[in-house]
Amino acid sequence: MHSLLIIQNNKTENVTEERSSTGPDSLLRSCGYVVTAAASPEEAKLMISDADASILDLPVTEIASWRTSLMQCKTAPILWWCTSSTATLSVAACEDDIMVDGILSPSMQPQEIHWILHFSARQCFERQQWLKEREQLLSRIEERKWIDMAKGILSKAKNISESEAYDLLRKQAMNERKRMVDVATSIVKVYQLLQDQT
Repeated sequence: MHSLLIIQNNKTENVTEERSSTGPDSLLRSCGYVVTAAASPEEAKLMISDADASILDLPVTEIASWRTSLMQCKTAPILWWCTSSTATLSVAACEDDIMVDGILSPSMQPQEIHWILHFSARQCFERQQWLKEREQLLSRIEERKWIDMAKGILSKAKNISESEAYDLLRKQAMNERKRMVDVATSIVKVYQLLQDQT
């Protein structure tokens, strides 16, 4: 990781000499990172493709909307730049469920910054993998529901056991060269349509 995008909202802080010397830009550059900055979602969308991570120099209350916007463009770690100013502006949102991959502060040493960026990258990609696996599991559960409903319909209509109905579904899917869930969905929908008409 060597290229970072910093999101700064100029409305939240006055840019002073003190800020520029303790801000994320100068500190991260001194640690060897290539740093770009954006103040609007439009700017960020143009710059995010080249960034390995995003640093949000904002109050916590603005993180969720920025995170959504950034993650739609690219999967990359998102860290919060915690200063006395952003922390003070974030007190009311302290209990909110805010998702960031790490926190950086001006008092960190270069080695600490490198490690937190490393761990945040791992955290981000592990979470993405977990979300993908979760989606697959939810999809399988949904498919299982359709298959179970179709088995019930077939076993009732043909007066056969559910295991025989399952075999019938499987054979029908192979004959039609379709997925079993597609055949099951068709059976359930036709059955529901017939039930609505009677």
